Amino acid sequence: MAVDIREKIRSAAAKRHAKLVLPEGAEPRVIQAAATLISHEIACVVLLGDPAEILAVARKNHVDLSDVELLHPAKSPDLAEYAEEFYQLRKHKGLSSDDAHKAMADPLYYGAMMLHKGAVDGYVGGCINPTAHVVRACLHCLGTAPGIKTVSSCSVMVLPHSRYGVDGTLLFADTGVVPDPTAEQLADIAWSTAQSMRRFFNVEPFVAMISFSTKGSAKHEIIEKVIQATRIARERWPELMIDGEMQVDAALVPEVGRRKAPGSPVAGKANVLVFPDLNAANSAYKLTERLALAGAYGPILQGLTKPASDLSRGCSTEDIVDIAAFVILQAEAPCKD
Repeated sequence: MAVDIREKIRSAAAKRHAKLVLPEGAEPRVIQAAATLISHEIACVVLLGDPAEILAVARKNHVDLSDVELLHPAKSPDLAEYAEEFYQLRKHKGLSSDDAHKAMADPLYYGAMMLHKGAVDGYVGGCINPTAHVVRACLHCLGTAPGIKTVSSCSVMVLPHSRYGVDGTLLFADTGVVPDPTAEQLADIAWSTAQSMRRFFNVEPFVAMISFSTKGSAKHEIIEKVIQATRIARERWPELMIDGEMQVDAALVPEVGRRKAPGSPVAGKANVLVFPDLNAANSAYKLTERLALAGAYGPILQGLTKPASDLSRGCSTEDIVDIAAFVILQAEAPCKD
């Protein structure tokens, strides 16, 4: 991420005075990230896991955790309460009380329940656990946001010396969760990503629904899905600035947008690109990262009732800190100790 954007995001997050839970507490990268979040006054942090193990890893890596809260889920005084809450949330799905208790001993689930109960403001996990496990824990404990049925993700793309997006910053979606969204899911993804743009950068989102066709230049069932998704989004959220179907050049380049989509409120000034499927979105963000030397942050989860995110298992300490800052900015308001 460009230094100015990184500093802007971290500074904005610090003003929220938020509290985060990091469920993979004994992982060295997470421990270092927790120390960085504290020392830079970005957030208060709770690390989950065996405190003795966490402290041993911290000592080995010369990290001071004196200001970090350590909590062992399996020995927590809140375990029974959290297990009962989880049972009540999931019993209609066939979850037993015993299984609810076992789930809450898992730091990923315990951390998600902390967020659900308001004990923390945000959740960041996944550097040693698969995305599916993280998403499942968050979805089961938190559920989806009002009016949204789809958990999705976006990637923050920061392009050096670019005139596109918000000073060279764009959001791509869905880059990490839904392989082949329906039109209804694609509409959900568009709305969720628009909200992410607002919360991250405090700007009006201009959402382009991306395809290989612009306004009827080709015919295909994939294009029809994008057209239908755009129609659904407009009906559900008439205030949303959205248009499609649209090719990437028409979405980003003003002169191309005027020629291919005259009169469009989005063409030539999109800052949110919603792709028709995960194959396209994931490939687009990785190509942009490598070929344009762009900063790529995410995928960041969205569409949940409260802010939580997954991490790449190849992430660095700095990646964890940056994703934590984005998660904080998704929060409506910080919790109180």
